Amino acid sequence: MKPEALCQGRGIFLTRDLSEVSNDEHFVAQKYLSDPFLLDGLKFDLRIYVLLYGVAPLRIFLYQEGLVRLATENYVQPNDINARNMFMHLTNYAINKFSDKFVENEEHDSDDS
Repeated sequence: MKPEALCQGRGIFLTRDLSEVSNDEHFVAQKYLSDPFLLDGLKFDLRIYVLLYGVAPLRIFLYQEGLVRLATENYVQPNDINARNMFMHLTNYAINKFSDKFVENEEHDSDDS
């Protein structure tokens, strides 16, 4: 569940019981993928930039640069113990930068080589 008016992972939570969700707030609900693709055991997402400039026929430009975001804890299917571990279940930089396992990119100037 994600609050409609928040960003950077704030307010996101997992639930199996919809009675935990307040009727006084608006949320975006998404079914949790319990068997996601992993990268070295970590959840990840890809942010790629695409310009759609035609639909018949479909024509796009795919920008050559993008972004990969990683969780900082190895993925384990959600259970009663780890369901609140956002370092495992979310890939948001704004959350994972606070993890003890976060590794900051110190060579960002050489990333585009």
